[in-house]
Amino acid sequence: MTNLPRIQIAQLPTPIQYLPNLSSKLGDLKVFIKRDDQTGLAFGGNKTRKLEFLIGDAKAMNAQTLITTGAVQSNHCRQTAAAAARFGLKCILVLTGSETDTALIKSGKYTGNLLIDKLVGAKFVYSQLDDRDRVVNETYREELEKGSQPYIIPYGGSNKIGAYAYTLAVNEMMEQTCNSPGENSTPEWIIFPTSSGGTQAGMIVGARKYGFYGRMLGISVDKQSEPLKKRIVELANQITKLSGISYKFIQSEILVNDDYLGGGYGVAGDAEKNAIELFARSEGILLDPVYTGRAAAGFLDLHQSGFFKKENGEPTKILFWHTGGTPALFSEKYIEIW
Repeated sequence: MTNLPRIQIAQLPTPIQYLPNLSSKLGDLKVFIKRDDQTGLAFGGNKTRKLEFLIGDAKAMNAQTLITTGAVQSNHCRQTAAAAARFGLKCILVLTGSETDTALIKSGKYTGNLLIDKLVGAKFVYSQLDDRDRVVNETYREELEKGSQPYIIPYGGSNKIGAYAYTLAVNEMMEQTCNSPGENSTPEWIIFPTSSGGTQAGMIVGARKYGFYGRMLGISVDKQSEPLKKRIVELANQITKLSGISYKFIQSEILVNDDYLGGGYGVAGDAEKNAIELFARSEGILLDPVYTGRAAAGFLDLHQSGFFKKENGEPTKILFWHTGGTPALFSEKYIEIW
């Protein structure tokens, strides 16, 4: 077990729920959902798990200011800003977005995740995507010059410290499903959105460490599969050292599907809209338009094509891992899709 500093933030374990209505509609699947949208920090999400270790490391280094980056409606930025408020730290968010995004902000329309960022007291710095890293580093130097000890949390919280949290999350999931009453509900497939790679890297290390023998499929929301798999492997091989296991991952072991990139990052189309409405109207569960909505759309299309069908005709057990992000539903950007 790693000796990384950790501060409790998340409400764990997050529940796993069986989705009977959705399963009935799909016919040959038994669908479960892991509710990491209920981790408890400013509407929750998967980044809260990562922040337990990242804030732990920041506090161990006597940090006074957290600096991180993401899109204008970033779930990661929202959770980081909320964690900073909770632990008495300043927070600076380097936000990237389209001209439409920044025009809305300048007009004073703070909605969705951005409204929460504002409410918890984060400071905003805006940047073009291509210039993001330079602006983050420049912001870091400015804070140093002010005498404030800054700490950079990478995009998505996806370094080895943050991603390690999902190694433990797999152990949590295994304990829940293996010890559930009645029929063993350990999934054959775990489906989730993947982008910065940290969640998936931690999960595949957790599968290796804790003996999960099902398959893990990341539905990419914004990146081509090969460079994303390369990033995941790099992170996973860093995490194995923290986890105390001797194993070297290779790219062919990583399952990433990039067939559902649609109109690009954060562009919700009919597929995402239909998936969100299906989960909402079947089970009363809200997905978000950027991550879980896209992952669910991919999952539903794969099911339609027979991807998960078993030769013996028995239903396949699927665990959809809800990574959060629901505040984005209430952003100005997505009003028109409903």
